[in-house]
Amino acid sequence: MDNARAAAARALVDAAGLELFGTFHLGGAEFALPALAIREVVAYPDRVTRMPLSPDCLEGIFTLRGTAIPVVNLARIFDPSAPAASARQKIAILDHEDVLVGLVFDSTGEVLRVRPEQRSIISHAGGRQSVVGGTILLADGERLLQVLMPDALVRIDNVPQVRSMSAASRAAERARFLRHAEARKCLCFSAGGTSFAFAMAAVQEIIAVPELRPSVMAGPLCKGWINFRGRAVGIVDFGQLVGCAPAAVHEARRILIVRVGDELLGFLVDSVDTIMPFFDSDVLPIPLLGTRRGAMFRGCLPRRDGPDTLFLDHAHVLGDDELAEVCAGHRRIYQDEAAQETGRSAGAAAARKQVYLAFALGTPWAADIGQVRELIPYTAGMTRPPGAPHCVHGMLHLRQQMISVIDLRRLYGMPPLDDAAECRILVLERGSERYGVIVDRVDSIVHLPASARRPSPKLLRAGGGVTDMRTDVSEVLELPDGSVMSLFERDAFFATLERALASH
Repeated sequence: MDNARAAAARALVDAAGLELFGTFHLGGAEFALPALAIREVVAYPDRVTRMPLSPDCLEGIFTLRGTAIPVVNLARIFDPSAPAASARQKIAILDHEDVLVGLVFDSTGEVLRVRPEQRSIISHAGGRQSVVGGTILLADGERLLQVLMPDALVRIDNVPQVRSMSAASRAAERARFLRHAEARKCLCFSAGGTSFAFAMAAVQEIIAVPELRPSVMAGPLCKGWINFRGRAVGIVDFGQLVGCAPAAVHEARRILIVRVGDELLGFLVDSVDTIMPFFDSDVLPIPLLGTRRGAMFRGCLPRRDGPDTLFLDHAHVLGDDELAEVCAGHRRIYQDEAAQETGRSAGAAAARKQVYLAFALGTPWAADIGQVRELIPYTAGMTRPPGAPHCVHGMLHLRQQMISVIDLRRLYGMPPLDDAAECRILVLERGSERYGVIVDRVDSIVHLPASARRPSPKLLRAGGGVTDMRTDVSEVLELPDGSVMSLFERDAFFATLERALASH
């Protein structure tokens, strides 16, 4: 990463370790990309040139500002039978290590700042990498985003690696950096049919429009307020602010949370369109004709892929009196309500019950439902590779991938089960590793509070003559009736399996 991109990364990731992601939708699923990897978002081009002998996931190439960019249909990476891209879709231009790739998706989502605990990372050891490198879990587990890996996306088999610029062009661009200082990014959005832009550094977050709360300051400009992470934030109708004709209410509407000094302000806009780089010299001055809000206009940003954009100075969108009324006024009147509500939500989240899958393996067990990828019927007649370890029951073809099925009774030295009629296979996943494990039966789904977890008795972990999976248990679950289930630990299982495979 060069100095300019490193500086941008430091500006976009705050002291709390938050990471910035752009999200988009494809076929009913939600995906995320690191914001620094997204060069810009453009409409699907009128002409895409198909390349001979190319894979089905490559729609072709198109020209953008003098550069031929490959267009990758993400849907066909996940499902080769997916339909071809359509003119209604959009293309995100991925720029990773100077390689450009266009990714087809259905619609833009949000810009999110993500805390480390909200992310999980999948490690890929050897072999062909998946384009999915982890997940982001939001809304207390109710919203799951798949994180795409820029490194894997620019190295898809048989997709040309188009460099963002030649060596000569890079030298010219480096000179341009020296002349015009560091390139920045701006967020382009629409209001009343006109395109506007804010400097990306000013935008704290982009959110879908929630139900706005009534405000004593409501009027033509102020539409109410929202509780933004425990802070009362006033919402301004941007179209009304700049005198644009109001647009019909539709799903593309978004709220931009913008920081002005120490204050947070929400702008209701018709849609968020793209993120694009710019230099200060790219912003052309425009005559303002004495408008009373003339201080907000920095100039015009010409674009070849869409309408020219009016570039705004976010600090001067509102006058000082208006800013004090919308920001400080809402904070003064509604802040206690927002803080108390957030406190109650935090308490409710702490008391929320966790979900477990109850099963049997000689004794009662439970597994955190998030550790189980899926549950499938047991199959006795699986193909067993010659020379496979004793604990390997066989190989199973599951959705275009071969997985090893492990007999837990063999792995832990337990006697075989007399009747396998109720046996089931739990599919477990950790990073690039995926295994099926055979259990005696699956009983139910149980919901228990976090307080139900207890340390496992030492007798089960060491000594006592126990010869089963309980040797790997560090916690148990106490049920309301006083009974106890051992808590299955995926990482402990994988450690035991690795030792068994290494000693084979």
